[in-house]
This record gives sequence, structure tokens and C-alpha cells, in this order.
Amino acid sequence: MASPDPVAPHPADFIVVLMTAPDADGAGRMASVLVDERLVACVNIVPGLRSIYRWEGKLCDESEVLCLMKTRLDLFPALRERIAALHPYQVPEIIALPLAAGSAPYLEWIRQSTK
Repeated sequence: MASPDPVAPHPADFIVVLMTAPDADGAGRMASVLVDERLVACVNIVPGLRSIYRWEGKLCDESEVLCLMKTRLDLFPALRERIAALHPYQVPEIIALPLAAGSAPYLEWIRQSTK
């Protein structure tokens, strides 16, 4: 049996970040900046989201898009700040989820694609 690769990426070093945006065009602009600045390796923009929430005492029912971003855990503080600077919402959704497992080649690609 082969021993594990000592430099193989560990899933705990990576996260998926969820962010909602008002529309695909705006999400695409933000995604392009985040990928270009190497804060994320990839952003998937998922249209057709309906968000129901309470904001400033009012019940809201809005169309949005969901962005799924793949990046490294150590980049989250810088990513969170950059999203806050780019985002049109006063309080954007920025939620990081840890990875329990992942394909080693894909995780290595994320590592190489981010700064």
C-alpha cells in the first residue's frame, strides 16, 4: 500500500463560501474581480434563487442568485473584506462552509489558483 502524499492538500484547508447577489450580471462582475485577484479559484453563479427574509422590520421576498466560491481557509478574511467592498447590499451574505473531503487534484488546483 502506498503511503499518503505528505504534501497532498488537506480538505480542512479549503472552504466553500456562499454569497447571494441581486442579479447574475452583478454577481458576474464581483466574481471576475475575486478570481482575477486570486482570492477564489472559482465562482459558480446559480440563478433562480428566491429569498424570503426580514430586513429593517419588513418581510422581503426577492429574486437573487447564489454564488458558490471555492477558496482556501486562510484567504477568508481578505475575501470577506473584498466582498463587503464590492457588494451592493449593506449586509451581504458571506458564509464559509468547511470541506470534509475533496478530490486531491481539485484541491491542488484551488491552492494553485489562489494567492
